[in-house]
Amino acid sequence: MMVSDKLAPDGVKKLEAAGYNVVKAWDEPKENLPKLIADCDAIVVRAATKVTKELINAAPKLKVIGRAGIGLDNVDAEYAKSKGIVVVNTPTATTISVAELTFGFILISYRDIVLGTNTTKAGKWEKKTIKGKEVYGKTLGIAGIGRIGQAVAERAVAFGMKVLAYDPYVKSDKYENVSLDGLVTRSDFITLHLPLTPETKHMIGKAQFAKMKDGVVVLNVARGGTIDENALYEAMKSGKVRAACLDVFETEPPTGSKLLELPNLYCTPHIGAQTDEGQHRAGVMVAEAVIEKLKAK
Repeated sequence: MMVSDKLAPDGVKKLEAAGYNVVKAWDEPKENLPKLIADCDAIVVRAATKVTKELINAAPKLKVIGRAGIGLDNVDAEYAKSKGIVVVNTPTATTISVAELTFGFILISYRDIVLGTNTTKAGKWEKKTIKGKEVYGKTLGIAGIGRIGQAVAERAVAFGMKVLAYDPYVKSDKYENVSLDGLVTRSDFITLHLPLTPETKHMIGKAQFAKMKDGVVVLNVARGGTIDENALYEAMKSGKVRAACLDVFETEPPTGSKLLELPNLYCTPHIGAQTDEGQHRAGVMVAEAVIEKLKAK
């Protein structure tokens, strides 16, 4: 089998301990993968490798595709299924990692931690000018109340926040379920934890921003494209949006994006799942899943 993206060492060891010859191809140029995968019965990837129809066709012995992560954006799962190839991922491995980054964003957006750090390092002492707000008693609207949405909600409750949940497919039994309109009109913070689909593309746009509270904070630690970035830019410039906290962008990297010019943007380079613990869990869990499916074949 081939591991084409850097995987937690314990995951690779688990594959080898199960008796598989592991082709460690994470340092190989991606254009070499079709040749390397020719005799492989499985491939394990993270986000960098695109498991396309062409790559699948280059592997006539392929039985299992393992994705160490939540989404399957980089895997042509439908084509794999049509070829009788099983696709597995690790939907629970990085839940805590993503939830913690989300809550970190919530806190820095209200307490001006970045501004305080930068001005103090610059030799200034802005004690009298930097005044934040408490998250206690504020309302957090969560779009997508799946595993990550629920993990964020649990942390919000611990901080004394009220939680609203919007999800067209899942109803929460712990938090108040609302419509999208209800979410955007009542929330002090709006955080998205949904996949990018035709239904969710630009689900937060000009019309939704117009209905939001003045001073709202908008967060996206899920998938770029669910927020209309042009509409977000205008809402941030006008002051409607106090801050936007983005780990993901519609185009990555967001080279030339107008959002990067704004002082009220807090952003990271799609690192929601990038923790030692999360990647260790993902590597071990994907190895276990691939071994199980290969044995079943």
